[in-house]
Parts: sequence; structure tokens; C-alpha cells
Amino acid sequence: MPIELPDELIAAETAAYQAIREGALTVPLALAVHQAVAAFVETSDNPRLLVEEELKRRVRHPEPA
Repeated sequence: MPIELPDELIAAETAAYQAIREGALTVPLALAVHQAVAAFVETSDNPRLLVEEELKRRVRHPEPA
């Protein structure tokens, strides 16, 4: 079952992935995503690994509309 991820977390990962593709990822941007994932994991019943996998799948390999 897919994990319900907050829009802010998806937006942060999207910005980081775009920066990776442009060769412009910064430590503050990567840290912001890391902290957002950690905060979400603390309030959910999902393991961090599953959250990160779902987040990357949605951002990097989205379902066709």
C-alpha cells in the first residue's frame, strides 16, 4: 500500500532531484530533504527506508497521468 506523503515533502524531493539533474545540489537543500523525511518518519508508523523509497519512486518515476 502506498504511503501518504505530504505535499511539502514531495516538493522538497522534487527540488533536490531537479538540482541533482542540473549539477547544482547544495548541502542545505539536501539537508532540508533529509530533515523533512526524518520529521515525517517521527510522526508516521512507516520505516524510514520505505518512506524514502516511496518518495523517490514518486518523484523520479511518476505514474503516467
